[in-house]
Amino acid sequence: MGNPYRFGIGLLAMVLGAASSLPLGCSNGNANTGPCDPTSSSMDGGNGCEAGATCENTSSGTPGCFAPLSIQGKVIDATNNSPIAGAHVVARDAEGAVISAVAISATDGTYSLIVPATRDAAGKPVSTQYTLRADAANYQTYPGGVRAALPIDATSATGDPPVIASAATTIGLIPITITGAGSISGTVKIDKPGGTLVDVEGTTGVADKDGAYTVFNVPAGSHAVQGYIAGTNFAPVTATVTGGQETKGVDLTASTSPLGKVTGSVNIVNAPGGSVTSVVLVLEDTFNTNLERGEVPKGLRAGNVSSAFTIDGVPDGKYAVLAAYENDLLVRDPDPNIAGTQIPHITVAGAPIDVGNFKVTGALAVISPGAKVPDPVTGTPTFNWADDSSETGYDVVVFDSLGNKIWEDAAIPGFTGSGNPSVQYGGPALQPGGYYQFRATSMKNTAPISRTEDLLGVFYVQ
Repeated sequence: MGNPYRFGIGLLAMVLGAASSLPLGCSNGNANTGPCDPTSSSMDGGNGCEAGATCENTSSGTPGCFAPLSIQGKVIDATNNSPIAGAHVVARDAEGAVISAVAISATDGTYSLIVPATRDAAGKPVSTQYTLRADAANYQTYPGGVRAALPIDATSATGDPPVIASAATTIGLIPITITGAGSISGTVKIDKPGGTLVDVEGTTGVADKDGAYTVFNVPAGSHAVQGYIAGTNFAPVTATVTGGQETKGVDLTASTSPLGKVTGSVNIVNAPGGSVTSVVLVLEDTFNTNLERGEVPKGLRAGNVSSAFTIDGVPDGKYAVLAAYENDLLVRDPDPNIAGTQIPHITVAGAPIDVGNFKVTGALAVISPGAKVPDPVTGTPTFNWADDSSETGYDVVVFDSLGNKIWEDAAIPGFTGSGNPSVQYGGPALQPGGYYQFRATSMKNTAPISRTEDLLGVFYVQ
């Protein structure tokens, strides 16, 4: 079975009014001349540029008019590489803000997104990080489960107009079985709605830069619909879903309820590779207890944390608070018998909450598979990780794409000598096209003392 990240992609053709990068002068020859407006997404002349051009920030600090940058790719079924039509794809920046309109994949699975990027004097995009999110009926959301989004850099664009098309822009979705589900769509009506997480009792969608959203795979019945983004509380809304149909016009508007604040601190120990970490608020509805992860609404994150932290503007709701969640050479100490190692579950209701102290320790490095990105495997893979010199044994578990534990070996003996520990998978047959994650935990007698990173160790079956 082919790798969804390396599948040969047929790209969606784009017809652009500007066939090449435009000079930094912004007069468009129409009524609106003078400096262009990089906050405007219009390409019909309303941004101070010629029709078909976009106004971008530049390295020099003076906005300029350029041919737009696009991300082009394909959405496919990860199990058989067949194209998926009607999938919704958006681009997000490094902080999780949605910065594009929704692209809907065509019958051949192709999509195209216009994304902003700072340019150099020659009009070439400078380094800007993006990730993608894709949703479709009867498929698991990407990223989701064991899968994290792959980063895409603007400097990988080629051509004129510039296009990003790579293995990372082909999105393989994993099918799920849902009977009698429908969808909900509407608009998030606030200033800068892009990235608002729309939650329908655990099933989510995300608003594009203009506020449009769709939540797929919602069971039939009446449901609460709620939005989450730092700095805004939303008025409660309910919607009734009929199987196989779209419930339209479910709009979200801001309420006047006061926002909350979450504070606490971290204590980083035994961590030669990492000195700062992050703390995030995961929406409780989306929290997977096996994987200990879930969806983080935009802005509900404190970065570069080495001691005390504060997350302001927290909307009302229930959250799991995670420290050292990202790949930073650190993990939350896994020993449940030590103070500061539990995951706090909190309810925010317009008032400050202090979650106390997190104990964070150095992570065990993943060697293979999945040291950096999902790796292909065949047959029964062997898992390799860096040795923890103070251990007496290891525990290795494997999760499927939805976070179900499918295999565990809790009796791996302590490792001595050169090299690093490893164990061969011994569980049920792995499914072609399926995504999985292994996690290794070092044990001191019966106490866990460290483990591999939360988001690494992911692999897929060819």
